[in-house]
Amino acid sequence: MGLPEKIKAIEEEMNKTQINKHTEHHIGLLKAKLAKLKGELDQPRSSNQGGIGFEPKKSGDCSVVLIGLPSVGKSTILNRVTNAKSKTGSYFFTTLKVVPGVLEYKGAKIQLLDLPGIISGASSGSGRGKRVLSVARNADLIMLILDVFQPAQLKVLKKELHNMGVRLNTHPPDVTIEKSSRGGLGITSTCKLTKLSKATVRDILNIYGIQHGNVIIREDISDDELIDVVTGNRRYIPAIVVLNKIDLVNPEYLVQVKKKIGEEFTPISADQKINIEDLKELIYNKLNFIRVYLKPRSKEADLEEPLIVTAGSSISDICTKIHRKFSEQAKYALVSGTSVKFKSQRVGKDHIVQDQDIVTIVT
Repeated sequence: MGLPEKIKAIEEEMNKTQINKHTEHHIGLLKAKLAKLKGELDQPRSSNQGGIGFEPKKSGDCSVVLIGLPSVGKSTILNRVTNAKSKTGSYFFTTLKVVPGVLEYKGAKIQLLDLPGIISGASSGSGRGKRVLSVARNADLIMLILDVFQPAQLKVLKKELHNMGVRLNTHPPDVTIEKSSRGGLGITSTCKLTKLSKATVRDILNIYGIQHGNVIIREDISDDELIDVVTGNRRYIPAIVVLNKIDLVNPEYLVQVKKKIGEEFTPISADQKINIEDLKELIYNKLNFIRVYLKPRSKEADLEEPLIVTAGSSISDICTKIHRKFSEQAKYALVSGTSVKFKSQRVGKDHIVQDQDIVTIVT
């Protein structure tokens, strides 16, 4: 029996099994086996699998992708938000390759990538889906673009991304697995586990060949989350939902759409340029950027072109962004701004900067 047949057999067994307290353990093991088999099936079989036009080079301070089904207006959104000139049309599959654009906002240069529209089954290869979704895996932010008349598309997009190992608006489970060659498997939890038992943890790890070592679980995780940890190839990416073409409906309709979607979204009309500035602000804020102004010694600070870093960055992170070797040469920094108590305060390389700090790196 080949991999596809084994996968189909497990999926059929899962569909037949009723989910209840007595079958939780069995379902968890089936999920682990299924994830392992799919991982083996997805191993690349050739070096040129990506295809021409599906490996865009990253540029700017970050990369944002536009994901949606065909004809939801991704190309028009890209053209409104950036300097791109993506081809638009009212027919399916207008975009046949990745089209980049740059959004310059508050000193940040944000690369946006207009991807070909995906369809249901994209993560299994339908409609070039795997190549498209592989671009999304490397993004810093994902924009889920919906047609105002088809809000249910959100479930399709999330499912296809999830099947490609993308986890939206969440963090990696707080679990540590330290493998060893002997001694059995020790499982320690620092919290109460309500979603799975230690026996299920042990059996899932055995499926992946982990029989010796120490496991520390610091939050109440599910079997799916444990499988994500063991698999180790998941991507945790922030996302925003954008509802396009709102010029075609009334406010009452949007209220009903919000109930159907069940989460926050940004309503826009790319065609009529409605809420485009709000969308730019949301993109910038979701990327969690701050601006740092660099000041050479004995010179004025460059207040025109800030260095863009993410919130929580340290002096060492700033040095690395300037140049990989610069961090080794830096000794300390002089900082003015809200992160320090007084102007030109001397700080170490582990000091955390805040928005609009002025920084002098001393080598």
